[in-house]
Amino acid sequence: MRMRFLGSTSEAGACPTLYETDRGTIVVQGLRLTDAEALADLRDILDGETAVEVPRELLTEIARQVLRDDSATAFPGRSPASG
Repeated sequence: MRMRFLGSTSEAGACPTLYETDRGTIVVQGLRLTDAEALADLRDILDGETAVEVPRELLTEIARQVLRDDSATAFPGRSPASG
């Protein structure tokens, strides 16, 4: 799998950060959610899964970029909306 950096709201490339993959998925890099109350609200977490907190502004900014530029995908044959 190959990934392309999409963006971050952190300085110096720290997390949280979003990446696009050549499989049409998004990878989230961030600190693991450890708040006990928040974890209790999660449903159906499978072995090997974790939750990562991402600022809303990061998601909305990346969504704006992808919607604004259909060529935002770095992987030939894949459109940002495909999955």
